[in-house]
Amino acid sequence: MPNTHVLAALDARRSVPARQLADPGPDAAQLRRMLASAVRVPDHGKRVPFRFLSIQGDARDALGEAVAARGLALRPDAGEAAVAKDRARFSHAPLVVVAIAVLDPDDRAIPEQERLLTAGCTCFALLQAAQGLGFGASWLTGWPAYDPEVMALLGLAANERIAGFIHIGTPKLAPPERDRPDPDALLREWTPPA
Repeated sequence: MPNTHVLAALDARRSVPARQLADPGPDAAQLRRMLASAVRVPDHGKRVPFRFLSIQGDARDALGEAVAARGLALRPDAGEAAVAKDRARFSHAPLVVVAIAVLDPDDRAIPEQERLLTAGCTCFALLQAAQGLGFGASWLTGWPAYDPEVMALLGLAANERIAGFIHIGTPKLAPPERDRPDPDALLREWTPPA
């Protein structure tokens, strides 16, 4: 028997812009519950190629200050608006979860791409879990996700990458809807060549 509730939950998923997320955020038990769902992703070889960091409270502002300073070092001619954006990048939502891909270079059995995609799946599952508990969430990256100094500041090892910054909080407004692609326009049936 089909479970239309699951499909309805998938169809109802909306990203809430990070600037529109406020207190209260999830408490420790709610975060652990969300992560329990987020780790149930396809994982070829059971490698668990991911881990998480939580950034809350004053740590969000400290990270924003460090990112703003790094951004200014990279782009000394950056305007005030760009520096202010970097400074506030992590300050809107009460919780930011960093999803980290762990890409063991000695693992030759499972392609790195598959392990990276598994880590990315945790980001999507975490969005779903947050919404399932009544929170809003947004999956963001931006230049800090790819900057070696920001990654080092967050304690990432050389074989780790940021899959996403998941901003979680209570929506200040109804999550916006947007046009979605037509699945029929995206699907083609493959047939073997004659």
